Amino acid sequence: MAASTQNQALNALVFFYQHILRQPLGDLDGFGRAKQPQRLPVVLTRTEVGKLLAHLHGTHELMASMLYGTGMRLMDCIRVRVKDINFAYNQIVVRDGKGQKDRVVPLPQRLVELQQHLGTIKRSHQAELAQGYGTVYILHALARKYPQVPTEWGWQYVFPSPRLSVDPRNGQGGALFNTPLRKG
Repeated sequence: MAASTQNQALNALVFFYQHILRQPLGDLDGFGRAKQPQRLPVVLTRTEVGKLLAHLHGTHELMASMLYGTGMRLMDCIRVRVKDINFAYNQIVVRDGKGQKDRVVPLPQRLVELQQHLGTIKRSHQAELAQGYGTVYILHALARKYPQVPTEWGWQYVFPSPRLSVDPRNGQGGALFNTPLRKG
């Protein structure tokens, strides 16, 4: 039985005796609470990571390299925007990460293909703008205050989806719910 289940059962018995039966349960000093098992994370060796990355190509390889090289979480990587990457300082600003906190992670110098990827995405974004698409999800208050922000290059996702979605708020094509989406 799991430790949390054992502890919940013990707490239920203590509550039952104290508040329902109104009797002392007795001395529980010799009774130890169940402890959660200590779990060690599974960590791949450099060789194993190299073999894994060798099987990936294109955007997936770039994303996996960023995850490995920066220590970012998957959703942090998916939600990173162009303006959050600083090549001059070799860093990425992770916004609204775990615990709703912002943090800065190092950008490995070996990720030079990231600049090439951004060039490709920028050309695609410009083509979408010409077709009347190319917007991304922005918080409502910010989008109302700065109506051009959803189309600006800096606010675009670094890893957009290959599919275009429709924003339910205004019916325009763009990203939906902080998920990068793109016309395929």
